[in-house]
Amino acid sequence: MKWVTWENVGVDRMACAWLIKRFIDPDAQFIFIPVGSKQFPEAAEPFDIPGVRYSHYRGHCSFHTMVREHQFKDQILDRIASIVDEADTIQEVQLEPAASGLDNICHGLRLISVDDTQALERGYMIYEALYAQIASDNSQK
Repeated sequence: MKWVTWENVGVDRMACAWLIKRFIDPDAQFIFIPVGSKQFPEAAEPFDIPGVRYSHYRGHCSFHTMVREHQFKDQILDRIASIVDEADTIQEVQLEPAASGLDNICHGLRLISVDDTQALERGYMIYEALYAQIASDNSQK
């Protein structure tokens, strides 16, 4: 399936793309359109664009929306959603120590990547590592 989002990916769009590839659509193809554009390629599912199904909702990031929409029963994904929420949206209280670091890493990945596709590919490893670390933390409790 084709998925479309705005170019210049950051923490939320990288997280969404990882979630899509890992849990929803392993054969996903991503298309990037200019920021602000609402003209989507035919048969492409948009995400992290205001007003679409998988977007910010009630103060939560698009990743959070996607996790809820697909009703994943995974505490690790819930925790990642909290981290991405805090990294991507303005929070008055910082609850997730990893949030600002994750945001900086994702911005840095985009800066050192030739395009958004490469940034996503590099970002997958970050989110896999985050998932593994949270799973490890949970197993030690």
